[in-house]
Amino acid sequence: MEPLWKLVYLLEPAPVVLILTAVAVTFGSAFRALNYGKETERNRDISGASITLDKSQALMIPIMSSCSLLLMFYLFSSVSQLLTAFTAVASASSLFFCFSPCVTYMKLQFGLADPFLSRCCSKAFTRTQAMLLLACCGTVSAWLITGHWILNNLLGISICVAFVSHIRLPNMKICAMLLVCLFVYDIFWVFYSERFFGANVMVSVATQQASNPVHTVANSLSLPGLELITKKLELPVKIMFPRHLLGGVLPGTTAADFMMLGLGDMAIPAMLLALILYFDYRKSREMISLVDLPSSKGHKYIWYAVTGYTVGLITALAAGVLSHAPQPALLYLVPSTLGPVILLSWMRRELAELWEGSPPSTSNKDRTVEV
Repeated sequence: MEPLWKLVYLLEPAPVVLILTAVAVTFGSAFRALNYGKETERNRDISGASITLDKSQALMIPIMSSCSLLLMFYLFSSVSQLLTAFTAVASASSLFFCFSPCVTYMKLQFGLADPFLSRCCSKAFTRTQAMLLLACCGTVSAWLITGHWILNNLLGISICVAFVSHIRLPNMKICAMLLVCLFVYDIFWVFYSERFFGANVMVSVATQQASNPVHTVANSLSLPGLELITKKLELPVKIMFPRHLLGGVLPGTTAADFMMLGLGDMAIPAMLLALILYFDYRKSREMISLVDLPSSKGHKYIWYAVTGYTVGLITALAAGVLSHAPQPALLYLVPSTLGPVILLSWMRRELAELWEGSPPSTSNKDRTVEV
């Protein structure tokens, strides 16, 4: 155990930027999920509707995650190129989903013409959407060539936002069940997997680099510029910042080391925040915006959850610094986010309503959420 004064290293640029990024992504994912839900309700777009998890599906998530973890632990080198290709497609789709509202907003603000080009999968495809899709594919291509950590973070954040927007929790009961199961899942695979499998499965998978199929193809065809294409890639299943960011380096580490946080440590709490945000929206009976949330117009459950997430994340990083060992972030994030929300709702006598949930009100379809 390191002395407590070493916690001052959490004030270095890398951990500070990691914490701020994780909080912003978690908060932003919840807002995007709420907006996306209202868009599909307003447009009656059943094909684009989110998937609402039931009890059995929620229980299957940690089981399937464990199976995937073991598969990648034993067969990662065999499936890494296929996994990279699949990740590239998912990343392009997620980027398109994340930036579509921004493009639509700019188009409406400046009154830009946006003619239809074609129809694909029964949906209209416009010129602006085609340009956005090309930009997303270009970004993914740049990541495949360079493997830069900034592009890795951008793709990982977009995947997190898209996941939280499309996979929803109906009520606090199923949310609590899922978080508790993933709480146990994270502790087992970080602390106890070495006893059963001879290595820390979670850390091994998180730190493995995948083979780059672009490099393999370029090498087989003897294409020029092969030295510019990275041979190994960090998959965007985590956000990462170099410890030497702006010059800060922890003692005993190399400049090549990175501080990392898995996407699950942002996506899972963001699902709770999305549930809370929808509850705040439904209880307020009026339009919610980022400006209104701190005022009396909102119920402020979201701020307790965000504060809890921040405290839990800082605690997890502090435990890692003091123990010099990987920490299961959900060990700290689940109690710090779920606990305050349940306690506050119990004090306000709204726990039963939040616990069981309720179907969306049809009378509120014309209300929008402004971000």
